[in-house]
Amino acid sequence: MAIHLEDDQLVFDFTAYHPEARFSFEFQRTLRIPDNGEDHWLPPGLGRFPMRHVEEYEERLPASWVNRGGVLFPMYQAEAMWLSFHAGDYPFAVKVASGKINVVTGESWSVGLNRDPRDYLVVPGQPWLDGYCVEKGVIRQFVAMPLGQGYTAEEQLTGEATWGGLQVVVYPLKKELFRPKPTFHTSYSAGIACMDKRSGMGLAPGGRMRQEVYEDDRALSDWDQRKGERCFIAILNSEDWLAVTDEPLPTRPVSAKDYAKAGLPWFDYYADRPAVSGAPTLRSLKSLAAMSDEKGDAIPELKDSVPITRVLKLGNGRRGAVRVGDF
Repeated sequence: MAIHLEDDQLVFDFTAYHPEARFSFEFQRTLRIPDNGEDHWLPPGLGRFPMRHVEEYEERLPASWVNRGGVLFPMYQAEAMWLSFHAGDYPFAVKVASGKINVVTGESWSVGLNRDPRDYLVVPGQPWLDGYCVEKGVIRQFVAMPLGQGYTAEEQLTGEATWGGLQVVVYPLKKELFRPKPTFHTSYSAGIACMDKRSGMGLAPGGRMRQEVYEDDRALSDWDQRKGERCFIAILNSEDWLAVTDEPLPTRPVSAKDYAKAGLPWFDYYADRPAVSGAPTLRSLKSLAAMSDEKGDAIPELKDSVPITRVLKLGNGRRGAVRVGDF
């Protein structure tokens, strides 16, 4: 088993375990949806964030980042993103934490998979994840904020700004249980200076979005927890990207208002599968807008409503079926 980077995707290669066992994911740039209490449609993917090996820049990064290893990618303050998952036919159980807070349950990071409450995603089946699972069918969008200001889920739940970033652990289905089957594939589309902790970013809960985290219809014992692979992903403030990597600064994200003004589509995904109910701990988090009101911080267009005129349906199941009438 191995983890490597391929075209800005983080690849978990289990092909030594089973020839078809290969999982990957990427971070997609996207629109930050309004944080105004309304439930919004899925925003588009606007291209992959660049990912780089931490060890390539160890002389320019905090020692804590180097000790954790893994990869890094850049985000602007108050920029949003989502994770896009790819696994072919081979199933994987995937745990995701933001600052060592599980994004499905709101609990502190723990080793292995748990069923009560269920703390992982199943891929294929879960095509993407845009945020913290707060209710059945609702997430709060992942929005980057600097550590130390109190916005992130990590800081709200632990009172500390220690980790930031994300960590992901992936477990394959036991190879003797794998049976290939047809699947649906859906997408929407200077001077060298050592950084200090202020350059680290974590993920705050942003606006509400319609999105389900699907249940696992397999037994917990079906996943081979002896074969898990884990990786830490640090989030670098985009303003520091040039100084650390010698690469051009990423372009600033498009606003949801400008996107809607151009008449471009939003998305509705449907799959005929049961969904988890969401985590009360995550539901209790203060959103980015609520926190900024408390602090008196001015974040442009944080609550502004966006007129949505086009919603495209994605996915499979009854709502995606074609009805044949009389000829």
